[in-house]
Amino acid sequence: MGYLGAVIGAGFASGQEIMQFFVAYGVFGLNGVIIAGSLFAVAGAVLLYTAHRLKVDSYQNILEYILGKRMGLLVDFLLAIFLFLGISMMLSASGAVFYEHLYLSKNLGIIIAYALIVFLLFTGKKGLIQSYNILVPLKVILLLFISGYVGFFVDNPVHGSYTAFLVPQEAKFWIIASILYVAYNFSLAMVVLTEYQSVSTAKNSIIGVFIGGLILGLLVLLNFIALYKFMPMVMHYEVPMLYVAGNISITAKNLYTVVLLLGILTTAIANAYGFSQRFSSFTGIKYEFCLVLCMTLALPISMQSFSFLVGKIYPLFGIIGVLILATLIYKTLKDMGKKVYYNILQLISSTKEV
Repeated sequence: MGYLGAVIGAGFASGQEIMQFFVAYGVFGLNGVIIAGSLFAVAGAVLLYTAHRLKVDSYQNILEYILGKRMGLLVDFLLAIFLFLGISMMLSASGAVFYEHLYLSKNLGIIIAYALIVFLLFTGKKGLIQSYNILVPLKVILLLFISGYVGFFVDNPVHGSYTAFLVPQEAKFWIIASILYVAYNFSLAMVVLTEYQSVSTAKNSIIGVFIGGLILGLLVLLNFIALYKFMPMVMHYEVPMLYVAGNISITAKNLYTVVLLLGILTTAIANAYGFSQRFSSFTGIKYEFCLVLCMTLALPISMQSFSFLVGKIYPLFGIIGVLILATLIYKTLKDMGKKVYYNILQLISSTKEV
């Protein structure tokens, strides 16, 4: 639930991420979906394996282990900045949904999201886990229902006439797009997933996060199928999945608005918890005060356009994500290789003695 909650945010639920990283590459994007789902599962399992082996429940310790002390501190600092900006982005997204789709005040959407996040996270790690256990299943069920229904039961009569003229731009980069998508999402998920080390056994954690990664892959696949059916019309929408849901009925569109709001809320929870916990640890100030302070400081930036914030912040964070993902997998494989090599030497040594 923690994995799904951190990754399935506003960008995913809106359909914009799936459009840019997969659908835009046409049929090649389907290969990217398979790679992304596999990477989510493997990377999550490697992270929890490492967290349990080192007995750490903080993403800062993981960063220090895979990158070294100095580089770990630098990436931690950059990650903290992104987490803070992520709070503002999600508050802005909430305001955008209230204004554009519910026809209510943008500020009202921001204030409601602000209040809910503070309320849900006030008890710290307990609040984080409990809120995910409640909000994420509801979000996933609605996503599966709407995306699955559109993907398999809704026809787009004009799709065939358009697809003949579609030539995916730079199709050769589909694998890079897939890896980048996993990388920047995984960096945020890492903040949440490491917290589960202290509340679950190694076996259960690794199995749970592996299954979570596969479910993420399934959800990406269903969204890909649903959006691809309505190409190229969906390319003209800021929230393409709302357009797709509207082709079922107005009720489905309203339900998907709920999914979008839940996606915003769960991503904001991950950002707010990660930054407040880090700020509290660094300053020695009580976590509860840090939470309210950080949320309040994020309000002025949240008044900016959501699309503007996403366009400026996400590309930079993707680079950090690739660095974290690549070094984590490399370091783990290297350590496992050393362990296997040592065991082989021990076996050879004992055989010679016999």
